[in-house]
Amino acid sequence: MPINNNKIKTDKIQVGKFQWFYRHSEITSERTPVLFLHGLPSHSYTWRQIMSILADEEIPSIAPDWIGCGFSDKPNQRDFSYTPEAFVTSLRELVAALKLEKFYLVVQGFLGSVGLQYALQNSAQIEGLIILNTPIAPNTKLPWLMKQLSLPFVGDMMTQDPLLVDRTMEKGSGFVIADKDLDVLRKPFLQSSAVGRSLMAILKKLQLDQTMKEIETGLSQWSKPTLIIWGTADSWLDVADAKKLADANSDITLVELPEAKHYPQEHWASDIATEILQFFRRKIF
Repeated sequence: MPINNNKIKTDKIQVGKFQWFYRHSEITSERTPVLFLHGLPSHSYTWRQIMSILADEEIPSIAPDWIGCGFSDKPNQRDFSYTPEAFVTSLRELVAALKLEKFYLVVQGFLGSVGLQYALQNSAQIEGLIILNTPIAPNTKLPWLMKQLSLPFVGDMMTQDPLLVDRTMEKGSGFVIADKDLDVLRKPFLQSSAVGRSLMAILKKLQLDQTMKEIETGLSQWSKPTLIIWGTADSWLDVADAKKLADANSDITLVELPEAKHYPQEHWASDIATEILQFFRRKIF
């Protein structure tokens, strides 16, 4: 069944020195909102379908483009360091600017892991946590398809090719993504070379060895309702890590999507939205 995206609108907000682009559901609701954080090399458009389904259930949601990604500002490294710490700080400022006192957090992918760091550092704001194929274990490494984008010279060239979006997201998802959707996903790379430079900086500075230890320790002690939805065919992130985490913490529920891979929201939006709604009804609402 086609998903109606008409309730999802776009906007921009100035937060300090930087302008954020974000999508939001245009509905009136008293329910606590859901904040969606994307991975690489995507942007907030990847959440459009799930946001629309939630809007039909009168659940409001917001999905920003990270600084350096999508249609948000792409500052040079003199003005923004592109480290996990810098992203956590900028996200904290965005949350304050949007006046989000409490919210449910959904994260996916590389860079989505920064959202987990934010949750662990600001747990009082988090009503519930939902994790889709996101780095959570110390053994996590960047897949070569992304790693090569961070290399000198090679990365400089490859990150200026808009088709890197097609190659990465279709390889990672395991399925063809519709041309109309790829047009939107790759559009920032066609508009400016700055997004490629920002992507390269992000990949160089993800600090996975350090941040994964923080995330593993924090999630093992996490006490908020948490749902992990995992595309188990993901060759970049092992479902065994999700199983280990869920087995060790009774507040974490794991749902497996056997045919889905790294970007499950692109092809399994209805299944994921159904699991999220059931999670909300069971744990929250």
